Amino acid sequence: MKKLRVTVEGKVYEVLVELLDEVTPAVRPAAVPAVLLATTPVAAPASAGTVASARPGDVPSPLAGKVVSIDVKAGQTVAAGQQVATVEAMKMNTFVFAPAAGTVAAVLVAPGDGVEEGTLLLRLG
Repeated sequence: MKKLRVTVEGKVYEVLVELLDEVTPAVRPAAVPAVLLATTPVAAPASAGTVASARPGDVPSPLAGKVVSIDVKAGQTVAAGQQVATVEAMKMNTFVFAPAAGTVAAVLVAPGDGVEEGTLLLRLG
């Protein structure tokens, strides 16, 4: 077992890794060449919005990345399931949808902002 510190997009993790040459063939799982045993976030960088416990109407980022677009404005009425934002991570866009119908009470981030998973993008009232 090796303990490693890995940084991914500015977020630091401490991980335990099982190396192939340290595992006997009888112990090593056939389908998994190296097993990631544990991940522990060490520190989270500051982001544009706030990471908080979810309230009804909160629209959090589903992943860490960069806000590509906010497709609604404060005061706008949205339907449940309507696309409200786009977040990009690793050159792939992830669309964010309204969890319920309502009126946009606040937009908490702007295009270009870096966000962590769970960062509030906007609130519905």
